[in-house]
Amino acid sequence: MNKAELIDAIASASKLTKADSGRALDATIEAITKALKKGDRVSLVGFGSFSVGKRAARTGRNPQTGKAIQIKAKKVAKFKAGADLAKTVNK
Repeated sequence: MNKAELIDAIASASKLTKADSGRALDATIEAITKALKKGDRVSLVGFGSFSVGKRAARTGRNPQTGKAIQIKAKKVAKFKAGADLAKTVNK
């Protein structure tokens, strides 16, 4: 499912227009993004949790040359499915 298909699904389930559904989805994504940027955790009960994790610096290899390279430490967005979502997916 891509973003347009998700907007269509939201519109049909909520009786909103596609334009309103698109704005609602964009606002939701923006709010989650801002919270993660601040380092906060976003928990949607029954669905899952978004959080920020830290990936340590490490040594990697250039696949073309095989030469060792240093990969910098960085923050990564993480998602952990909630119990209800996990149960539904595994049915």
